[in-house]
Amino acid sequence: MTLHGLIRHDDFQWHLPMTGDMRVPAIVYGSLELVRAMEDQALTQLRNVACLPGIVRAAMAMPDAHSGYGFPIGGVAAFDPARGGVVSMGGVGFDIACGVRTLLTGLTRDDILARREALADALFHAVPSGVGQGGRIILKGDEMAQMLEGGAAWAVGRGYGLPADLARIEDHGRMPGAMPGHVSPRARERMRDQLGTLGGGNHYLEVQWIERILDADKGAAFGLREGDAVISIHCGSRGLGHQIGQDFIDELAPGSKARRKGKAAAPNPYLPVPDRELVCAPIDSEPGRRYLGAMRAGINCALANRQVITHLVRGVFADLFPAARLDLLYDVSHNTCRAERHLAEGKEQTLFVHRKGATRALGPGHPELPDTLRATGQPVLVGGSMGTASYILAGTAEGEARSFASACHGAGRSLSRTEARRRFKGRDVVDTLQHHGIFIRTFSDRGIAEEAPGAYKDIDEVIASAAGAGLAVPVARTHPLICVKG
Repeated sequence: MTLHGLIRHDDFQWHLPMTGDMRVPAIVYGSLELVRAMEDQALTQLRNVACLPGIVRAAMAMPDAHSGYGFPIGGVAAFDPARGGVVSMGGVGFDIACGVRTLLTGLTRDDILARREALADALFHAVPSGVGQGGRIILKGDEMAQMLEGGAAWAVGRGYGLPADLARIEDHGRMPGAMPGHVSPRARERMRDQLGTLGGGNHYLEVQWIERILDADKGAAFGLREGDAVISIHCGSRGLGHQIGQDFIDELAPGSKARRKGKAAAPNPYLPVPDRELVCAPIDSEPGRRYLGAMRAGINCALANRQVITHLVRGVFADLFPAARLDLLYDVSHNTCRAERHLAEGKEQTLFVHRKGATRALGPGHPELPDTLRATGQPVLVGGSMGTASYILAGTAEGEARSFASACHGAGRSLSRTEARRRFKGRDVVDTLQHHGIFIRTFSDRGIAEEAPGAYKDIDEVIASAAGAGLAVPVARTHPLICVKG
């Protein structure tokens, strides 16, 4: 069977053979329903990614994939620096290291329901949200560079959290190789007062309850129990990450800045690519190394941000639920480029894996996992939309081999933000969700309309596809009780 030019390999895997300038084929993971609904633009972008220098094995799209800037969101691609492999700003995304963190509470759904109104209000006031909203922490003097170098480890050292948190964060809370000196003054200024804030768009702070345990052994190992309440924090590197991406795009594709000002675009003098939004630099080049250093600083910024928000959330719970213990299950980013060891073409080698709207998913036994998670595989945290389920999964050895240890990151948009605003009214969405027992706190009805549950794919179908493709194993299904949105 073929669809959109894709050849069906099995129930959850579709192949796009090499044509034209493609250096490798493309693979789409997803059910017939999801692939049938996938936009042509997302597949065009995936085909363009397959044309980039040094790409290894295949350009891949996760089950939640949809069109983005250059790379599709939900795109995965690995590059070999020994073969001229590149790093692409569009392959990382503007919200560098946007990710999800899950906290266990030891509380039950009934505990939350007894104080839900007060908890929703307290979380909304404790954690600033919304586009451009600043927080109470102002980074002064050398603090910015220290934060960009130290990530969540810096935050813990400043008293924002517990040393035990770091074992449950990728890279123990600090991405090595960060080069704060390559982060522009404008990017730093945008972050000056944004540490400990959610931002807008699809970012959220949710109190959820565990509806169902889907894998008893892994659920027990993760500390999950049906009926318990958990916290999910979804945010990234705020204005700093966006500015890093924009700075390097403007440098490597001068025409992009001119085009935004209505001027004629100049040709890219550095590296021709099939789509200007895929502007990139060789990994081993001077601008490539500078971008990687700045991007890693952006990763540390996001890790520090989620760590500070965790500290703020713990303060709220200490006031309202003194017996609660908010332990970190895991923190994983989904807009990154990471140097990783993978088996490719019969040998293990260092590849630079771009995951844009895709989550790392290490299988059991992986040496980068803490001892407490090595038997289960890495927790894979997949967010839904405000009115639908989220999932906790676990990485698999099969997924490591198939997709460079990558899985989906969310439900994935089915409507553009513009179309969502046309179809939905923010206040109506809030009222409907509250009628269904989900308390929403937000500064922006417009933002709520853009993030309406109807603007997203079916999360259950996405998870079934990820599981069917062997990318990850579902462990628990959660449902929101409170959602703080930007």
